[in-house]
Amino acid sequence: MNKIIKNTLILTVITVVSGLLLGIVYDVTKDPIARAQENTRQEAYRAVLTDASSFEERADFDAGSAKSLLEENGYTSDEITTVVEGLDDSGETVGYVINVTSHEAYDGDLSLSVGIAADGTVKGIEMLSISETAGLGMKADEADFKDQFKDQNVEKFTYTKTGEDGDGMIDSISGATITTNSVTNAVNSALVYYQNELGGSVDE
Repeated sequence: MNKIIKNTLILTVITVVSGLLLGIVYDVTKDPIARAQENTRQEAYRAVLTDASSFEERADFDAGSAKSLLEENGYTSDEITTVVEGLDDSGETVGYVINVTSHEAYDGDLSLSVGIAADGTVKGIEMLSISETAGLGMKADEADFKDQFKDQNVEKFTYTKTGEDGDGMIDSISGATITTNSVTNAVNSALVYYQNELGGSVDE
């Protein structure tokens, strides 16, 4: 009986100490991690909306309303997490950065920033997080793929496996159709939000 009590006490002490150590590690690392994540976001903002000199997160963004809007338009696997207004040196709005998380990627969620100018032109996309297959889905984070969206003013994008050319057409990544679909839908989700909630429309 004494041995059982002794072992129980030892396990209890180990559990308590482990919990305290984990708490200490969390407290030490949470701020640096948060700063690193914010730096990644700011770099992405500057990359996708180069005309902006500063960025302000929109306080009126409603994630629930955005989710309903996407679902109404058929984008049930995407989630808009943040909407940021891009401002020039005089404080005028030059466009928006819309952060989208896709839940339909091949190897877990992927998140990206979509820069959209005030006239509805997609100025660029940047990955915030992606963990697709090396040599296949990870090509979505390469310029050759991302630049296909750049400087296009379209209502929506469509991907093709046949190299079909035209406005809004995106060449699929060979062997990574699921990733291509995920990214394309995420960009389209940003466009849907922009067109419906930010007073934007595609130029005629």
